[in-house]
Amino acid sequence: MKKKIYEGAVASLAGLLRDDMTIMSGGFGLCGIPEALIEAVQLSGVTGLTVISNNAGVDGVGLGKLLATRQIRKMISSYVGENKLFAEQYLSGQLELEFTPQGTLAERIRAGGAGIPAFFTKTGVGTIIAQGKEEAEFNGETFIMERGLFADLALVHAYKGDPEGNLVFRKTARNFNPVMATAAKVTVAEVEHLVSAGDIDPDTIHTPGIYVSRIVEVPNPIKHIEQRTVRKAGAMEGNR
Repeated sequence: MKKKIYEGAVASLAGLLRDDMTIMSGGFGLCGIPEALIEAVQLSGVTGLTVISNNAGVDGVGLGKLLATRQIRKMISSYVGENKLFAEQYLSGQLELEFTPQGTLAERIRAGGAGIPAFFTKTGVGTIIAQGKEEAEFNGETFIMERGLFADLALVHAYKGDPEGNLVFRKTARNFNPVMATAAKVTVAEVEHLVSAGDIDPDTIHTPGIYVSRIVEVPNPIKHIEQRTVRKAGAMEGNR
């Protein structure tokens, strides 16, 4: 069996990257994003990318780095409000955006991984989301058709992985990472903890190794906070 473990994020993407490809990038906000792999994509210099991700990172972090270097041509996303550069590029016509409701985005990815080319949903009916999309009536209600998504490459971040490619995600990082791991020709995972084969309880595996082609261990990643909110000193005193 071909070895799945690679030394370093750059090595793990060797031979996989090219201009104008479609990449899925997992995580939710800044939680569970494949930051080391994103930086490796930046270093490669590939351009014209279509990136499928719930968020677009923030300025200078995550996918924000690829926006800064103008490597992304199109984003298929749900929530992009934390990135000023994203807004500037979109409003100036430099960046194409396919805006997708969050649940619909998750289902489009899941459908792509399951080999389902399209499905119907009520979400977006009667809004700009429905423009140009096929409509159908079921049980007297209108639905719009959404197409499944499948990428050339999926980049995911897992809490734990083994040499077979089995992955365990943790808390918020389970948003989008598991479904994206199934919805690409090649999936590369960065893991915080690389353990020996057999060390992961089979009942706790979120993504079976059959979906994962390459793994790189990235211990002690920086845990970014998208919006730091703190309570003013003494704010609770008056409520006691």
